[in-house]
Amino acid sequence: MATKGEVSSSNAPEHASRFGPPPFDLWNKSLGDIAANIGSPQFPRALAEALRLLAPFEMMNAFQYAPDGTAHDLFNEDIPVERVVIVDHYLAGAYLLDPFYDAVRQSGDPRLLVMRNLTPDEFHQTEYYRRHYASTKISDEVGFVLPLDRGVIGVLSLSRIGGGLFADGKIETMAQAAPVVCALAARHWRAASVASVPASGSRAIPRIEHQRLTRRENEIVNLLLKGHSSLSTALQLSLSPNTIKVHRRRIYEKLNLSSQAELFLLFLA
Repeated sequence: MATKGEVSSSNAPEHASRFGPPPFDLWNKSLGDIAANIGSPQFPRALAEALRLLAPFEMMNAFQYAPDGTAHDLFNEDIPVERVVIVDHYLAGAYLLDPFYDAVRQSGDPRLLVMRNLTPDEFHQTEYYRRHYASTKISDEVGFVLPLDRGVIGVLSLSRIGGGLFADGKIETMAQAAPVVCALAARHWRAASVASVPASGSRAIPRIEHQRLTRRENEIVNLLLKGHSSLSTALQLSLSPNTIKVHRRRIYEKLNLSSQAELFLLFLA
């Protein structure tokens, strides 16, 4: 049996990986276990076991985002990948490039986020993807949005590691379960959120901007680092692709750079 954040799929019931939604009685029992453990150290275990009834996954972890734009740890215990990449580098500023972060900044409504439905067209070519996903072999990710206290929004992520993807049917099942999963998880982690998120202004907010660049050029840098191509960036900013290419060339010249990897290191080393 998994404990804390250990969420290896090896213990998943067979129907969770092969068939549709779990039997009604089994799912109800798991919800009872979750509710009974709200506020208890056993809550993550109960939640992970219930979620394994919906879909197989190898890692469960969570971050929270304050109204001032900072990110904070919520639940990252016993994660089966390199912590310095998944947690330390992420909280130091890499979260600014996370599609989940952009999504919850737009809306904190409880729901299921599906990473592959949010990523820009060249996301898999970015330095962020190479460092955060490829290096840890995370192949797919979904996230439950948790409205917490004081305007803080949490995201509870389930990740596949080693090449597996969440099947479309499993994603649909998780989306249908999202209202109750989000409500129960938010209830449990609200107390932890209040204790772990400092008051606004007590922590510097990382920013992807450079004083040598214009406001428009900083906007373009943000979009390029997130994985938008020149065409996608042009659509986002209502400019022509050629204009974006000119801006991009000027940005690299101003900063004396020659690649996106160097651009990433300059802003998020």
